[in-house]
Amino acid sequence: MNLAKSSDLFEKGQKHLVGAVNSPVRAFRSVGGSPVFIDRAEGSKIIDVDGNTYVDLVLSYGPMVLGHRHPKVEKSVEAALKKGYTFGASTEGEIDLAELVCSAFPGMDKVRFVNSGTEAVLSAIRLARAFTGKNKIVKFAGCYHGHSDSLLVAAGSGLATLSLPGSKGVPEEAVRNTLIAEFNSVESLQSQLNHHDDIAAVILEPVAGNMGVVVPDEEFLKQLRRLTREKGILIIADEVMTGFRSTFGGAQELLGLEADITCLGKVIGGGFPVGAYGSRNEIMEMVAPLGDMYQAGTLSGNPIAMACGMATLSELKRSNPYSNLNQRALQIKDALQNAAHKYNIDLQVNHFGSMINAFFTSEKVRDFKTAQTSDTEKFKVFFWSMMERGVFLPPSQFEAWFLSTALDQNDMNSLEKAIDGSFKEIADKFKK
Repeated sequence: MNLAKSSDLFEKGQKHLVGAVNSPVRAFRSVGGSPVFIDRAEGSKIIDVDGNTYVDLVLSYGPMVLGHRHPKVEKSVEAALKKGYTFGASTEGEIDLAELVCSAFPGMDKVRFVNSGTEAVLSAIRLARAFTGKNKIVKFAGCYHGHSDSLLVAAGSGLATLSLPGSKGVPEEAVRNTLIAEFNSVESLQSQLNHHDDIAAVILEPVAGNMGVVVPDEEFLKQLRRLTREKGILIIADEVMTGFRSTFGGAQELLGLEADITCLGKVIGGGFPVGAYGSRNEIMEMVAPLGDMYQAGTLSGNPIAMACGMATLSELKRSNPYSNLNQRALQIKDALQNAAHKYNIDLQVNHFGSMINAFFTSEKVRDFKTAQTSDTEKFKVFFWSMMERGVFLPPSQFEAWFLSTALDQNDMNSLEKAIDGSFKEIADKFKK
């Protein structure tokens, strides 16, 4: 696989970009080698600057459910561009998208659009504190909720499960009100709730996507809702990754979870920078200009993003592709498990709707600790072998893979062949 131009760009980018990237995972540090630079994409494929074509299972980490440059979406974006790029004033598109989003979430009366998932989450936490009059937040180890100071703790691979900052520049005071519990552990959650009486909210990814794909146990969610209700604590569901991914709406519906505040992003902008948080009237009316919780943004509700999001969600609602996406995921899961059995490689495959991940471990993955038992050296070999066979994966053992409606049977055949060849390569390299 020729990556000469990507390598040149990586070197050139070192001068004026930090590490030649604008988001750390793009540097490929966890898999080694030179990162790829992308030129263009269409449908199920993404093409790098060297002309290598890949079946895309990154999909900008989720939002491109319809694949790249879907005709209906592109037409809507082009029409919006002709009217102007940003106004710093309200547009009708904001009202239309808000109505569509709220209709997909029972109990969501109002929504506020922002520009990223990070912004949505930090605003939701401020809102929870304003509504309850309490200060502390419980988060789960391995769940990532953006890079705001108070949540950059135990936020996925490499960070400890203590209330200590996960980054230089984050003072201990910033995370003093952030408590850590173990995902899928009722006992861990109950311990935190019993020891603190000033908890405003518990925040979680309904399906954790930043330690791989980790699905919550039914009893865990049931007890989470019971315990928080008993103590007057809100649940914040971070559906930035899962929203509109496995059903038209959120993973909450499929899992039977009833959150108080929902955070959204990625797909509701169809690939443009968008985030949102929403809830029932009594909570959302705390937000300015109706209430005293202040939050603002000049580019919030950007007309291009609203048009792209409206076109994307409308098409998802019309076509209802979720059963087919789930079947595709099951096909990939079977291919992974069959290859693992064939070449005697320890593997666990987790999936939820159109999200899937392969963990190179013999342990069932149900939380951050078990995810960390994965053999990351095997994943490195797997990652580059798949790339060489034309499959673009997230460059981390602990990132979810995403599927799009643009995948066709030829793509699926290519994926199955790539998986088999990559597992053979792992077996050959790690022969005992």
